[in-house]
Amino acid sequence: MNDSGAGPARRKHAEHVMGTVVSFDVPARAGEPRGDGPLGRAVRWLHWVDATFSPYRDDSDVSQFGRGARPLAQCAPELAEVLEACAAISARSGGYFTTTPGGSFDPSGYVKGWAIERAAAILTAAGSAEHSVNGGGDVQCTGERVWRVGIADPLRPGRLALVVTGQDFAVATSGVAERGAHIIDPYTGQPPAGLASLTVVGARLAETDAYATAAFAMGSGARDWLEGLDGFEAFAITAAGATWQTSGFARYAG
Repeated sequence: MNDSGAGPARRKHAEHVMGTVVSFDVPARAGEPRGDGPLGRAVRWLHWVDATFSPYRDDSDVSQFGRGARPLAQCAPELAEVLEACAAISARSGGYFTTTPGGSFDPSGYVKGWAIERAAAILTAAGSAEHSVNGGGDVQCTGERVWRVGIADPLRPGRLALVVTGQDFAVATSGVAERGAHIIDPYTGQPPAGLASLTVVGARLAETDAYATAAFAMGSGARDWLEGLDGFEAFAITAAGATWQTSGFARYAG
């Protein structure tokens, strides 16, 4: 859920892409999703990312690069950009963020947030001052109005655990609510123990989403690591139903 409140006429659009539903909340003047306006360009960008970066498509650059069938120099230049960002996040997280979860090349832990952030930037570049792009609960919100982002309760399906509020920010959640235990601790090869859900708030979704993934993989070590990240705050729900939050998270609690 993300709610922008009252204001000028809005357009909402849901696009099935990248294995999820990406929802747009944009000014009505942004145009049609299949047209030449900003919304159409943002939608086409996401489909290009899906075709280029999907590890489930044999002909994607990611799949061909991962199996050694295509060198990096012959891939879309954005792949080198993504790999550089992933390497920096891996180093910052002590290796808990990885492009080889389960042993195969898959940079999706960074790509989804990066793609959604870039889609929002396309709208900004076209003159939109207030919009949001939500990919399966990972959201980039742009504008000074107060945005409200609902966080699913991983232990009570169909209910919200909390509502995060803020301006011009990104929200990403990693956990078991939508896809079960899909995040792996790269040091054990097993799903991490202790956490059911971890929500991270930051300025830009690419890093925010990747940090949520890395921190969830850390399990019990996540809180101390997150406290040391400048510009990011977090809220966690443990497997036992308890909660904790970083020292500055309270300002985002709705």
